[in-house]
Amino acid sequence: MSVAYRPVGWTRSKIVYDAVLLAGVALYLVAFLRVAPGARPAGTLLDAQSLAIKAYGSCAFLLLTLVLMIGPLARLDERFLPLLYNRRHFGVITCAVAASHAIAVFDWYFAYSPLSPWVALLATDVASGDLRGLPFIPFGVLAFLILLVLAATSHDFWLAFLGPSVWKAIHMSLYGAYGLVVLHVAFGALQDTRNPGLPLLVFGGAGVLIALHLLAAWRERQRDRPAERDLQGWMTAGLIRDVPSGRGLVVPLADGSSVAIFRENDSLAAISNLCAHQNGPLGEGRLRDGCVICPWHGYEYRLRDGCAPAPFTERVATYRLRLEGEAILLDPRPNPLGTAVEPLVIPGALR
Repeated sequence: MSVAYRPVGWTRSKIVYDAVLLAGVALYLVAFLRVAPGARPAGTLLDAQSLAIKAYGSCAFLLLTLVLMIGPLARLDERFLPLLYNRRHFGVITCAVAASHAIAVFDWYFAYSPLSPWVALLATDVASGDLRGLPFIPFGVLAFLILLVLAATSHDFWLAFLGPSVWKAIHMSLYGAYGLVVLHVAFGALQDTRNPGLPLLVFGGAGVLIALHLLAAWRERQRDRPAERDLQGWMTAGLIRDVPSGRGLVVPLADGSSVAIFRENDSLAAISNLCAHQNGPLGEGRLRDGCVICPWHGYEYRLRDGCAPAPFTERVATYRLRLEGEAILLDPRPNPLGTAVEPLVIPGALR
């Protein structure tokens, strides 16, 4: 894979990822359509169209919550890292389910309106002077528009065209969309529901999501405490035993960046922790044939010089290391891009 604009092949992992996700969505919708009619309170009518609206809407909210949970879960437990690899596919499918919800609303509530559906959509949702009567449809419309923008710009072409910082800033608006969806449901469907399932889904899901982000932030804060430098500018990165074989040790720097130190067999090497693609955490990746594989989207960089294997051209900085007993010392000043550094061999007595 490369930052350059190239078609991305459908690897087996991508096919399995999407197949499992689509199967899960289909299973949820089928189960909802079959179970919900029997779970409604006595005397409550639930026609097929309204049932479909609720099924698509709840599924979209659940998917959106899960998408936002993937990041903190992967930080807390590396077993969740495979979910990160094709998270954009997850987002596009979420947008498709949300679109199905919107289409179902249009088809049912505004099919026979003498007005344009768009006019009727907003004109029928007006405030009543009470907070509970606050218009809820605009929240949903705005959230859906954000999802459309994110789905439309999910391809690497837009990443290369806009640049990583702008592209990432745009896609962080997913959190804003989530907040709008919560408001859309709180001032809409929750006002009339007599079933505890929807409040549990909305507020329970939002509560778990917030808790995961706070826990992941606390854990990262504990890690992101840079060590002190010596008179020559070198800093203690850790001990040899702190670096697991085939994996990385992330070392925070005073300027807010970080370095990933990897152990391959009996040698150590250090490169930038930030992937050139989307600043993914290389230190959470794995080694294969002398290359670090980014856990987010599979970009690869050689440990010895920080360069992606040919024909790709991405590069990250390398760093110098030395040993003092069992302590690993790191020079926090990055080498020029493409600079090859000899691996630091661990003495036999310290292996």
